[in-house]
Amino acid sequence: MALIRHLVDGAEFGEPGRTGDVFNPATGAVQHQVLMASEADAAAAIAAAKAALPGWRATSLTKRADVLFRLRHLLSEHRDELAATITSEHGKVLSDAAGEIARGLENVEFASGLIQHLKGDYSEQISTGVDVHSVKQPVGVVGCITPFNFPLMVPLWMVASAIACGNTVVLKPSEKDPSASVLLAGLFLQAGLPAGVLNVLHGDKTAVDALLDSPDIAAISFVGSTPIARSIYQRASANGKRVQALGGAKNHMVVMPDADIDAAADAAVSAAYGSAGERCMAVSVLVAVGDAGDKLIPAIQKRIDDLVIGDGTDADTGMGPLVTAQHRERVLSYVTGAAAEGATVVVDGSQKQFDGDGFFIGATLLDNVPLESTTYRDEIFGPVLSVVRVETLDDAIDVINANPYGNGVAIFTRDGGAAREFEFRIEVGMVGVNVPIPVPVGSFSFGGWKDSLFGDSHIYGPESFHFYTRSKVVTSRWPEALQSRVELAFPGNH
Repeated sequence: MALIRHLVDGAEFGEPGRTGDVFNPATGAVQHQVLMASEADAAAAIAAAKAALPGWRATSLTKRADVLFRLRHLLSEHRDELAATITSEHGKVLSDAAGEIARGLENVEFASGLIQHLKGDYSEQISTGVDVHSVKQPVGVVGCITPFNFPLMVPLWMVASAIACGNTVVLKPSEKDPSASVLLAGLFLQAGLPAGVLNVLHGDKTAVDALLDSPDIAAISFVGSTPIARSIYQRASANGKRVQALGGAKNHMVVMPDADIDAAADAAVSAAYGSAGERCMAVSVLVAVGDAGDKLIPAIQKRIDDLVIGDGTDADTGMGPLVTAQHRERVLSYVTGAAAEGATVVVDGSQKQFDGDGFFIGATLLDNVPLESTTYRDEIFGPVLSVVRVETLDDAIDVINANPYGNGVAIFTRDGGAAREFEFRIEVGMVGVNVPIPVPVGSFSFGGWKDSLFGDSHIYGPESFHFYTRSKVVTSRWPEALQSRVELAFPGNH
């Protein structure tokens, strides 16, 4: 059985030691072993990134852009191989894996404009004979810790921007589906990235703690659950690092009585059950206003009945398995406990039968879900859609704003006034109007509010160039020798 090793300084690295199983979620079979980093492995990866930093930091912006342009071509050229790798280890359907690659490419394309994004400012004659200019310089070695649900897209969201800014990177992908990151690092090398600029370190808490505690790591980028995001933010920032830690979500979709019910039902099913609900932007709560729920429930139920669940490599499959058996059991616990908490179980995904040993579960639809229930409060991260009934738009806004998460939200309506009121008052970082999953395009940035983000910078796009650089302001004067004199007063403008 193949062993997936670390990639350090451009080569496979690591002696056999602790390993983890990498499953095919559609069959339940172990297909690879992944090497779990020791403290020594982590130190080697960090040292390689540190050693590569001076050379890459001194590389011209034009040459950096050339690497990203070539990477974009290679990613497109290897799209099918990458999608197949993602599906084999995560379980999502091939079309969803291809969509993940496309969204990752958006940030590669944005980062390729680094010559423009890294421009500073210049003002001449601020004082007599004095000019001032600012520059953006890299922060140093960056630790990127990425989740299992987007094993290529999220690394591209982080790494492309960090490298464009002149930093070097230690990437710690999820140990559940690590192969996509190894392939990505290989394509970076083919694109001309010098060895050591991007290193891939596999593992668990040992690897993460090494990144959080190392004095040679200047910044940490993280995407994962809220409890872990909070912990990483606190520990890394206490160690003096710049941190962006994106946490979990409980995304609501409001449906007004005037909405197109068929369009809303299509959107709800797509956003709730796509990728088996393993998306931080998945719609997990549908807030039905007035009588909208009476029309929506049967429309959604009909679409669930038509949903094909199976191996993600099958072209007819609409929803694949969950990533691990343990995660499937966790999701099942919410489904089987929903009725006892007061919800009406319309479609029970736990009752759907599947052949084989894959980590499959059926789509679940719950109505009249109480706000105090764990089904509503917790991030389930599975194909479970909860319906909450309210009377007015004000009620819907109050429900959403009271929720501790603030990642994504959507409203479906034909009323422009209602949509504008919703957009103005809602306390959520990404808002969709008749768009169920409002992930911003690459020229904007991704990130939520409240317990969905720790730190002050969103990921990818313009804010990533702010996060991965430090500003330096230079004040200069070139006086003639006879003009120089001692001045003990605080400098002023003359």
